[in-house]
Amino acid sequence: MGSAQCITIVLLLCIFTQSRAHGRNLGPELVGRSPGASDTEKVPKRPETKFLLLPDGRSQGCEIGPHLPNSLQECGFNASQPLVLIIHGWSMDGALEGWVHQLVAALGTRPVNVGLADWLALAHQHYSVAVRNIRLVGQEVAMMLRWLEESMHFSPSDVHLIGYSLGAHVSGFAGSFMDRRHKIGRITGLDAAGPLFEGTPQSERLSPDDATFVDAIHTFTQAHMGLSVGIQQPIAHYDFYPNGGSFQPGCHFLELYKHLAQYGLNAIPRTIKCAHERAVHLFIDSLLHEDAQSTGYQCSGMDSFSQGLCLDCRKGRCNTLGYHVRQQPWAKSKSLFLVTRAQAPFRVYHYQFKIQFLNQIESPVEPTFTLALLGTKETEQRVPLTLGDRIVANKTYSVLVPLELDVGELVLVKLKWEHGTGWAGVWSSVQAIMPWGRDPRSAHLGLKLGALQAKAGETQQRMTFCSGNKKDLLYPAQEKVFLRCEVNSKALKPRSR
Repeated sequence: MGSAQCITIVLLLCIFTQSRAHGRNLGPELVGRSPGASDTEKVPKRPETKFLLLPDGRSQGCEIGPHLPNSLQECGFNASQPLVLIIHGWSMDGALEGWVHQLVAALGTRPVNVGLADWLALAHQHYSVAVRNIRLVGQEVAMMLRWLEESMHFSPSDVHLIGYSLGAHVSGFAGSFMDRRHKIGRITGLDAAGPLFEGTPQSERLSPDDATFVDAIHTFTQAHMGLSVGIQQPIAHYDFYPNGGSFQPGCHFLELYKHLAQYGLNAIPRTIKCAHERAVHLFIDSLLHEDAQSTGYQCSGMDSFSQGLCLDCRKGRCNTLGYHVRQQPWAKSKSLFLVTRAQAPFRVYHYQFKIQFLNQIESPVEPTFTLALLGTKETEQRVPLTLGDRIVANKTYSVLVPLELDVGELVLVKLKWEHGTGWAGVWSSVQAIMPWGRDPRSAHLGLKLGALQAKAGETQQRMTFCSGNKKDLLYPAQEKVFLRCEVNSKALKPRSR
């Protein structure tokens, strides 16, 4: 483990798990049970949570609530349109974060009412205290929705709660306060908080039964280090794990040193926030780039996904991440994985490639390759290809190849054997070109390949590529060309271009 990661873990432990000093028990207010009508009656008439309607993306918002009888009309609430209610998370400085306004602006392009549940007064506390407050906030959200139903016949099924971090669990409690006849339509959890929630029963956190449909995006779980800023376990009908759900591209902990010099202690939340907040920006991206939606695929984990073994869309095994997710509840949670870029638009195109080597080479070198893909859009993209171990004869290797560009339908594939680095690379190069001892084109140094098989995740199209001359071997520093094959029962023949 690197020193930067060690420092970060210590800092996160200080920030997020200080509540252990107060005991693991969350108090009677968080004990899992379904609340009854008597709970609602105990809530004061003026709620602790401020509910703001944000017509036309107004930054200040317009407050609504039962204590303001004419506020719905005055604030321009449109009962014929759905309500999207944003619920922020724990606050370190008592101010709304910038992503709130970005999400409001993105939602403002849709025919929806956009609202904000402002619970900063209860969120700007010691983390464990804020956790104890979320039951009350969830109760007040539920009261607001029941008031909308009573005053304007607005159905909770037309409500979409979007909760970030601790706000995701607030959404879950809001759903638990609604009975089956008044169930919330959809809840989206954006990197739901992990500390004091990981491993807890469904009644103590966001869960699939809190709304008709629940989706979640996990971007900073860090579970492999024994710590989770965001919760790792599935909490929804569809749980998306971009890039495995741990670290996100562009969110490097090496940046912590640079931020410490520039921002002092403010560098800590800046570094943590990058991956934790990525869930929000992936959701915003789904609103802003309708022509570049990201797809996740059901898989047992990132290791299998990295081999390209999970690009299957049958029986609900894939779905669109973000606002346009296919709302299809399942009895059991589905965990979906995908790769993203480091910045918006985040979508990549997922391909599985199967490569079969018919021989093995007498070399201590573990070959590295570059795969060049050319499609009907006449765009070529080159990507490094790592097989993970030495070449074994008659073994088929499967690998995930993510492309940032849309190359269209694949028509040609080039496989180049790179020299590699260090002594192994030098040894390979010398063996390939030395004029003495062995023939530089000896079969001992060349790789014989079978046909390449490919599958495009986004289109579900399967393709086969074969070489014009099957006897040609691939040598270090050389490139071999494969064309789309005509597949029949007898042979594989290159297609004419």
